[in-house]
Amino acid sequence: MSTKIAPSLLAADFGNLQRDVEMVNQSDADWHHIDVMDGVFVPNISYGMPVVKAIAKHATKPLDVHLMIVDPDRYIKTFAELGAGVLSVHYEACTHLHRTLQAIKAEGMKAGVALNPHTSVALLEDTIQDIDVVCLMSVNPGFGGQSFIENTYEKVKQLKAIIQRKGTSTLIEIDGGVTDSNAQKLVECGADVLVAGSFVFKASDPTKTIAELSKLVNN
Repeated sequence: MSTKIAPSLLAADFGNLQRDVEMVNQSDADWHHIDVMDGVFVPNISYGMPVVKAIAKHATKPLDVHLMIVDPDRYIKTFAELGAGVLSVHYEACTHLHRTLQAIKAEGMKAGVALNPHTSVALLEDTIQDIDVVCLMSVNPGFGGQSFIENTYEKVKQLKAIIQRKGTSTLIEIDGGVTDSNAQKLVECGADVLVAGSFVFKASDPTKTIAELSKLVNN
């Protein structure tokens, strides 16, 4: 299976959001990665439902929605209605993770679980068979443009071992500080989806940057 590239729209130009969404549509990217932050679970507020609705109106590729919010269960149905294809909730924000995963799947979305850098992948042993995507945070969540945490490589290997042992088809997604300097190593360790924000949108030619990143990890 080829490695998916998911540009993070948190790094897009919000004054030209339609333009940037259409750029991703026409690029070699696979998903639109959308970070929803509430200012409580993480120390930042990104955007809410109206912006996601606007993105969905123009997006022709799946919406990979990452909820960095407390009590995500309240909004599962809403994000399904907005058109999310993948909905990821934080392990740290879910009291009853299994129930939350079932609720996401019941709405017809792929169920994702995000882990903060300090959270062990071993905590997913009992639920991995119910998880479609595990999003490993390779920076501390809340802000774009942070530098990559090196311990991520080890976590990817550990998580891959759990997935293989349990015989599931769970995808491993890496979110934070992904560039052309660490992408290949991440894939070699077992990553399936790479989220790239600043690296793509701060580039002089984002379309070319996406194409080069995709070629780098899929050759």
